[in-house]
Amino acid sequence: MNITLKDLLDAGVHFGHQKRRYNPKSKKFVYDHRHGISVIDLEQTYARMEAAIEYVEELVASGKDILFVGTKRQAKEVIREAAVNTGMPYASSRWLGGALTNSVTIQNSISKYKKYLRMDADGTMDKMHNKEVASIRREMARMERNFEGLLEMNERPGALFVIDTKTEYIAVSEANRLKIPVVALVDTNSDPSLVQYPIPGNDDAIKAIRIVVEAIMDATQAGLARRQVKDTIQQRRITPVAEDTTVEENVRVPEQVGTPGEDSIPQVFSSDAE
Repeated sequence: MNITLKDLLDAGVHFGHQKRRYNPKSKKFVYDHRHGISVIDLEQTYARMEAAIEYVEELVASGKDILFVGTKRQAKEVIREAAVNTGMPYASSRWLGGALTNSVTIQNSISKYKKYLRMDADGTMDKMHNKEVASIRREMARMERNFEGLLEMNERPGALFVIDTKTEYIAVSEANRLKIPVVALVDTNSDPSLVQYPIPGNDDAIKAIRIVVEAIMDATQAGLARRQVKDTIQQRRITPVAEDTTVEENVRVPEQVGTPGEDSIPQVFSSDAE
């Protein structure tokens, strides 16, 4: 991890919420309360971030994907950028209820959206009635907000990375219900016990969010690199080696015509000798 404690301090990761919004379950991550503001212990933040980064890298290297979730105004662009750079699924506009627990219905809706996209691309919509096209485009705009980052998520993710578990409580509860691990940036107003890999820190400041998201993004990219190397080695192992048939092709067994018999014995004596 290339991040230092000073980097976390400069990004304002240590600023928690007001004391009146303090969640008692986050007590172990709080260094002190000053001027009505909870101050987060950055040493614990650093240690928890290291553990989260190690977990994410190992998870991605094993072949599983991580779903990036962050729909609040300060996080959505950072989340979208990190997910696109790593090729991972994401939810940045809104969390669609049932995206994990009702995956069959969600996949059917995504298939419908993909069908509309194909119709738009191949010119099928140009041949349809204007009112019907307008209705489809309105539905496509809604679908784009809902499914923008989920189009290629064909199976359940290996883990979730969440910014602000209080805002994304539905996503966290769905993940917990399905026993999917959650890595999250958790502020002092949230319950860290709902998360398997909490990273205590400020989840409202853009700089604080970005430094944590970029650390997870780097871990994801490192895991992808390891996955690619592993897949290449595996491919070489299972690819059959072409047999060397050069000798077999050069050495030809003469074709044998008929069955050896008396006719095939060379005539030593001529008829005159008889």
